[in-house]
Amino acid sequence: MTPEVFVQKKAAEAIKALYGAEIDAAQLQVSVTRKEFEGDYTLVVFPLLKISHSAPENTGNAIGEWLVANVPEIAGYNSVKGFLNLLFSTVYWNEMFAGMVADADFGQLAPTGRRIMVEFSSPNTNKPLHLGHIRNNLLGDSVSRLLKACGNEVIKATLVNDRGVHICKSMLAWQKCFDGATPESTGKKGDHLVGDCYVAFDKLYKAEVKELMDKGMSEDEAKKEAPSLKEAHEMLVKWEQGDKEVRDLWEMMNSWVFKGFDETYKALGISFDKVDYESQTYLLGKELVQKGLDMGVLEREADGSVWCDLTADGLDRKLVLRGDGTSVYITQDLGTAERRFAQYDLDSHVYVVGNEQDYHFQVLKLILKKLGFDWSDQIYHLSYGMVELPEGKMKSREGTVVDADDLIEKMYEEAKATSLESGKLADMPADEQEKLFHMIGLGALKYFIMKVDPKKTMLFNPKESIDFNGNTGPFIQYTHARICSILRKAEEKGLSYGAASVSSDIVPSAKEIRLIKMMGLFPEKVAEAGAALSPAVIANYAYDLAKEFNQYYHDTPILKESDGKVLAYRLTLIGTIARILVKAMGILGINLPERM
Repeated sequence: MTPEVFVQKKAAEAIKALYGAEIDAAQLQVSVTRKEFEGDYTLVVFPLLKISHSAPENTGNAIGEWLVANVPEIAGYNSVKGFLNLLFSTVYWNEMFAGMVADADFGQLAPTGRRIMVEFSSPNTNKPLHLGHIRNNLLGDSVSRLLKACGNEVIKATLVNDRGVHICKSMLAWQKCFDGATPESTGKKGDHLVGDCYVAFDKLYKAEVKELMDKGMSEDEAKKEAPSLKEAHEMLVKWEQGDKEVRDLWEMMNSWVFKGFDETYKALGISFDKVDYESQTYLLGKELVQKGLDMGVLEREADGSVWCDLTADGLDRKLVLRGDGTSVYITQDLGTAERRFAQYDLDSHVYVVGNEQDYHFQVLKLILKKLGFDWSDQIYHLSYGMVELPEGKMKSREGTVVDADDLIEKMYEEAKATSLESGKLADMPADEQEKLFHMIGLGALKYFIMKVDPKKTMLFNPKESIDFNGNTGPFIQYTHARICSILRKAEEKGLSYGAASVSSDIVPSAKEIRLIKMMGLFPEKVAEAGAALSPAVIANYAYDLAKEFNQYYHDTPILKESDGKVLAYRLTLIGTIARILVKAMGILGINLPERM
C-alpha cells in the first residue's frame, strides 16, 4: 500500500467517525507535501466541506486530531487553509521499510492478464546495425522488460526487412565490384561486408548520374536512367519471379548479414521471441485490400492502383496497392498486424520506430479502424527521436554511420582506460577485469541512451557517458559496488542484518527516512514509466536513489556505528538500496558489478 493510499484509507475512516459519512477513499486527493510546509503527505480538504459543514481549517484540524489519536502511523499534522499536512511517525516508515525487505518481488506489479507484443529493431539486410539501431534496440528491449515489470505478458518481435530494391543494390555491387569476396576471405563480419557493398553501389550510381548529366541530361532524368539503378530494379523483378541465380545470391548474402546481426545482438544482450522476414510477409495484406474494396473503404483508380482517401480525416490519400498489383509497405503492415492480433490474441501492439514514421502509423491505425478492426486502438507507436553525434547526422549510403560493433568496442576501450586509471583493480584477476570492462562499457552506453526521454532527439558523446561521476551508468554501477564492499566487510566481521533488524524501536534519521521514501517510490515509478513507455523514468529514478545513498554514506557512519541494532538497521537499509538498484537497472538491461 502506497503512502497516498494509506492516507486515503485512514482519512475515510476519520470522516466516517467524525461526520458519519461513507466516502470512497480513492476519491480523496492526496499528494506529497510541498517543501515549504512541514509534513510528508497532504490531504486536500476543500471537497469535504459539504460533509463537515465547517470552515476549511476547522475541518482539517478535526481530521488531523482524529488521525493522531487513532492512527499510530500519524505523528502530527498542521492545517493550512484547505490543506491538511500529515507527518508520519517512525512506526509508519519502519513498517514500510520492513515490507520492502520482506518482499522479494518488490517493484514487480501484479499480473494484468494482458498480452503485449513489442516490435523493434526491424533492420534492413543491406548494412550493419548502427548507432540509430542501438537506440531502437535498447528502447525496445527495455520497454519489453518494463511492461513485464508492470505485470504484462510480453512478446518481443522483429520484422527483418530482407527484400526490396535496397537489398538488390548491395547484391549488384557485390557482383560488379567485389570479385567474389566473402566474410572469410576478407576477415570482415558479414553485415559489414554487405554494408560496404551498399556504399559501393551509391558511389557507382552517383558516378553514372554525373556522367549522364555531363552528356546533357537533367538531374532528375539522370537519376532515373542510371544503368545500375535499372539493373537493381530488374534484379528485384527476377527475385519476385523466383530466379534461382538471384535467389541463391540473396540467400548467401543475407546469411552473412544474419550471422553478423546475431553477434551484435548478443553483445548488446538483445533477444527476440518472434522473428519474421519481409520476404515471407510482403504479400500479406492483399486480401485486406480486397476486403476494403468490397466495403467501399478503398477505391481503385483507372490504372489499377488502390487508394484509401483519408482527406476527410485530415490526412492525404494513401496508396495501398500499385497499379501492377504489387504491395507497398503499408499493405504488408496491414496484413502483419491482422495476423499478429489473431495469432497471438494480443491486447496491445507497441511498434518501436523512429519519429520519421509518425505519419505512417497514423495512417496504419486509421485504415485498420476503417476496415472494422477495433483493436487498432491498441496499436501504439513508440516514436523516438534520432541519435546525433557531435559531428552531426549519420548517412548509411555514404558510409558515415557509427557502426554498432565499433561503438561497443569503443565503449569497452573507454571503460578499460577509465577503470585502470583509478588503480583500484590491481588485485582483480585479468579475466574478471575483462568482464568488468565490458559490463561498464555496455552499462554506460545503455544508460546514456536510456536516460533521455524517447521522444527527444539526443546527442551521444561516448566519453561523457563513461564518466564515473554525474548522471551516468558507471556512477550507478560504482554505487552498487560500494554498497557490496560495505556488506562484504560486514560479513567478514560476522555482522548479521536483515528483516529482523527493522525493529519498531529504531528511530531512523531524517536522511534514512528520505531513503525509505525514495525506495518506496519504486513500484510507482515502474507504473509511471510503463504508462509512458519511457525507460527514462526508471533511469533517472535509479540515479536519484544512487545519489541520495552517496550523500547518506558521506554523512553517516555505517561500519563505525557502535550501537549494534542501529548498525544492523543501516546495513539492511543499504542492502535494500542495492537490491532496488539491481531491479531498476535490470529493467534497462544493465548489470551491476559487485566490485569496481
